[in-house]
Amino acid sequence: MSILFESTEINGMTLANRFVRSATWEGMAADDGTCTPKLAELMGTLAGGGVGLIITGHCYVREDGKATPRQLGIYDDSLVEGLKGMAETVRGRGGKIVLQLAHAGFFASEKVTGRMPLAPTGWVEGLSKAPRREMTVDDIREVVEDFGQAARRAKKAGFDGVQIHAAHGYLLSQFLSPIFNKRLDEYGGNLQNRLSFILEVVERVRGAVGRNYPVLIKLNSEDGLEEGLTPEDFLEAAILIRNAGVDAIEVSGGTLASGKLSPSRTGIDTVEQEAYFRQAARAAGEVTHLPVLLVGGIRSFEVAEKIVMGGSADYISMSRPFIREPALINRWKAGDLRRAACISVNKCFGPAMKGEGLYCPVDRRGGEPKASGT
Repeated sequence: MSILFESTEINGMTLANRFVRSATWEGMAADDGTCTPKLAELMGTLAGGGVGLIITGHCYVREDGKATPRQLGIYDDSLVEGLKGMAETVRGRGGKIVLQLAHAGFFASEKVTGRMPLAPTGWVEGLSKAPRREMTVDDIREVVEDFGQAARRAKKAGFDGVQIHAAHGYLLSQFLSPIFNKRLDEYGGNLQNRLSFILEVVERVRGAVGRNYPVLIKLNSEDGLEEGLTPEDFLEAAILIRNAGVDAIEVSGGTLASGKLSPSRTGIDTVEQEAYFRQAARAAGEVTHLPVLLVGGIRSFEVAEKIVMGGSADYISMSRPFIREPALINRWKAGDLRRAACISVNKCFGPAMKGEGLYCPVDRRGGEPKASGT
């Protein structure tokens, strides 16, 4: 049996294999963020398709942190009941599910929220088309508490763990990144100061859920922006975040403003183009000794197996392949090791933006050949 199908554990959460569905915005929640039966069923389908661990789409912890329409929310106790349905659906299909806690910050949608987005700094040259509201220290403390309350709700709803979203240029990532964070107070300047907000969130979340509950974090290894987060700062931050009490790190990179170096890169045609944050993941594991989840363009079973066997990461995270093939892992486990059918054109986000929910329009057209062989 391949190492990819070994049973493993993260702080008491037993996983059937090493495959993870990385957080993906589905556009299937109600307008107020309530989990819908359609969204719960999508998660159940992934569990039934063999994914060892499912991470929900980014779930906003307060109303001004919403990035997109029909995004899943966890900002109020009234949302717990719908989230219970999601957790129960996954559990009923034999899966495990972690809820991702997020605030979009600079990239929150004023059109969606009706509020000026919060950010570490009110204006970022070259990135701001409109001013943001620079957060006060009181704002920061409020958001820290909001993350803690959201974690409490996730645990109450029956999720197997939570993941703190500190990647892709969302709010926590913005504080860590010197291009977004130009503050002159205790939350800006050197790395320790820029990291303070994240550490406070980790400590508050841990306090809300207790020691024996999985707390993961998704962290940028680099921003793909000039003057953004560097790989060196990423590794130093990873060590301090480990010390604050996380159980595993998912390594990613890029932001919505990073162009070709965005988190969801296009044109992944060869095995050489896959796993574009592999070196950063290996380094993170070496310095933190924590379980590492690696996301970023992985499409081939052979690449995934080499990553784990070679010690570059402990878990294989994928997003877009599961949009086209929810049962990809069952296919691989059955011995059909052809490459994932996803051709990395990013057309999957179009239907969600139109209110149709997440699906692969290329697959539905049926006119383009599926990837095969190596």
